[in-house]
Amino acid sequence: MTRAPLAAYPALRMRRLRQADWVRRLVRESVLTPSDLIWSMVVHEGDGKVPVASMPGIERLSVAECAAAAKEARALGIPAIAVFPHIDGARKDATGSSAADPDGLVCRAVRAMKDAAPEVGIMCDVALDPFTDHGHDGLLENGRIVNDATVEALVAQGLVQALAGCDILAPSDMMDGRVGALRTALEAEGLQDVMIMSYAAKYASAFYGPYREAIGSGKLGTGSVDNPGDKKTYQMDSANHAEALREVALDIAEGADMVMVKPGLPYLDIVRQVVDAFSMPTYAFQVSGEYAMIMAAAQNGWLDEERAILESLGAFKRAGASGIITYFAPRAARMLGA
Repeated sequence: MTRAPLAAYPALRMRRLRQADWVRRLVRESVLTPSDLIWSMVVHEGDGKVPVASMPGIERLSVAECAAAAKEARALGIPAIAVFPHIDGARKDATGSSAADPDGLVCRAVRAMKDAAPEVGIMCDVALDPFTDHGHDGLLENGRIVNDATVEALVAQGLVQALAGCDILAPSDMMDGRVGALRTALEAEGLQDVMIMSYAAKYASAFYGPYREAIGSGKLGTGSVDNPGDKKTYQMDSANHAEALREVALDIAEGADMVMVKPGLPYLDIVRQVVDAFSMPTYAFQVSGEYAMIMAAAQNGWLDEERAILESLGAFKRAGASGIITYFAPRAARMLGA
């Protein structure tokens, strides 16, 4: 790109373009709108709302509350909702078998939300960790997460979600080959319009802790089978960036329509590299730990809460993200619409 030469001071005064709100808006390089947001939402069995202690302001919603939230998303201009389940312990087992139940919690929530607000897109997590008693994203054999058998289970899970009306399948498991397997199965079932947003670069991160409470996922290493204490054999090493580009390239080749980087703010460099390398719709997940840090600091009076929310979300747009999956979506949309 050819750039104009910079004049010397005082011919060039950079502050001229910052002197008033109207000119700052006029030259703003990236803009955040409600259309950039995907609302991350947790659904639970039973009635009403259940607060999540580690995520102030976040509640698990009943199926009926999810339907009401879909109508709220429509009113706020939020284009899509990402739904994650809190599964009762009695329904969990070592294989996560209830993940493929067509009348399970996720499928009922999807149907309720699509009935309530069909204009709002619904994205479903494709992974076994909410459904397994050991909390891993895959099947365990002799203390090892097995890849290919897990992919078969994920395909069964993804198909029931798609048949329930899910618009976007979002495999978050980080098994090799799962995007291609899902795409092949969708085509075979005549579900060619169902999209795949791949968790293409998902890192083994400390920032997922509050989410594990939100979905009631057990502490790793304490399940009913020989159980690894972390997810480092399938989620990515936080030190790597070239590996992320390889993961993204593979998922695109297998049929992903959109790709995601997770977590968000600690990996903005990865977001930028993915956008520059592939020119694909690229999303970032502002995860539970990021949410919890902002809220904890704000509640202690250490941050201006609303400014911090919008500034953090704006950082994703500045890095080149097409949009952000975030627990702040309804609050941010209200602020942006004010």
